[in-house]
Amino acid sequence: MAEFLTTTGISYNLENLIKKSDEKLILISPYLQIAGSLKHLIAERDLQKIDIRVVHRKDNKINAEDMNFLQELTSVKISACENLHAKCYLNENTAIITSMNLYQYSQQNNREMGIKVEKEEEHELYTNIFDEVKVILKTSQQPEFSIKKIETDAPTASKKVPTKNNKKHQKKDMGFCIRCGTDIKLNPEKPLCLKCYKSWGKYCNSEYKEKFCHACGKNSNSTVTKPVCYTCYKKAK
Repeated sequence: MAEFLTTTGISYNLENLIKKSDEKLILISPYLQIAGSLKHLIAERDLQKIDIRVVHRKDNKINAEDMNFLQELTSVKISACENLHAKCYLNENTAIITSMNLYQYSQQNNREMGIKVEKEEEHELYTNIFDEVKVILKTSQQPEFSIKKIETDAPTASKKVPTKNNKKHQKKDMGFCIRCGTDIKLNPEKPLCLKCYKSWGKYCNSEYKEKFCHACGKNSNSTVTKPVCYTCYKKAK
């Protein structure tokens, strides 16, 4: 049976919905200003490589901080929908339809209401909600500013990112940033360049999967805690 939610109930159940997303997470809200607590939960789900979709209203621009946060995640797809007014948050088991935007001010100051639907209890109702969500996803478009950012950044990144065929550094004291691959001093205790360290510092997740080995620069599921690949680790031993 669908459950009625007030403001605090919406916030609490939205956090649980994100935490329990194992296959997909869809966040539809005309206006976005993501609270820090929700960013942390979304980043955790991104580590699990689940399908994450964020849809906002086409004529409403996301602030730079939230856009940078979303674009730094590897499993998130952002899109914009014309005339969007619906607010719906959904994973593979639960859907929340509400008056609350994914907006920090709304969670803290507005009087909101909504309903929570569990797929197991209300299968037909959940399916109807998901069908409409799929229509919204299908009719949404990637924002222009996201495309421009990719076009602008791609050439620079391609110059920095090492490949498996790259030569090793001639100097033994040089290594690679585990996130962007740029040349930095070899120091397993500081395996990120300054720019990537500032980005990493927003969440300080030492187990977040990065892209490169700090020692050899090859593709690797490295972390700040374990910045070198197994081959380099064995050589060091």
